Amino acid sequence: MPAVGESFDDQIKLFAKNAGDLKATFKLVKDTGELDAQLRSTRDVEGWKHVAAHHGPLAESAVRALGLPALFTDSGYDKHALEQCDVGISECDALIAQTGTVLVTSRSAGGRALSCLPPHHIVIARREQLLPDLPAAFALVKQKYGAKFPSMISFITGPSRTGDIERILVLGAHGPKKLTIFCL
Repeated sequence: MPAVGESFDDQIKLFAKNAGDLKATFKLVKDTGELDAQLRSTRDVEGWKHVAAHHGPLAESAVRALGLPALFTDSGYDKHALEQCDVGISECDALIAQTGTVLVTSRSAGGRALSCLPPHHIVIARREQLLPDLPAAFALVKQKYGAKFPSMISFITGPSRTGDIERILVLGAHGPKKLTIFCL
């Protein structure tokens, strides 16, 4: 595993490199205004019509900024409607610098389907959620949830991929074709 520096700058550079190597897009933004502008630009370029999200302050703000019909996945929702969404927006529990991985749980990311069904998954994180490595991530989950462990923990490292057929890498075969991670 690559060495992880001590400073935020070292860790965020490593996270960006590792995420990029795995075909994820990483954007460090200064505030929600810049985040909103980049989301609207991506919406316009990709032609989004419907968005799915999990309730949380960052995700809710992003949905409002997009101005699109939204499906929230916190409680009972129409799974067929989720399949029609162009993008899923979630928050996360952590970003892991050493691997370029996003850690989500059933509590932070709206269950299992939100990060898997829409063709583009957008994760919004705060700078303080950047962790150096997997041991730090497991310690965070244990400290954060204690005995009320989430029913699902997922480590998302790049967009969905498979190399099963003739060893040709295919993105989006079993989940989102695109993964964009914003950190503010």
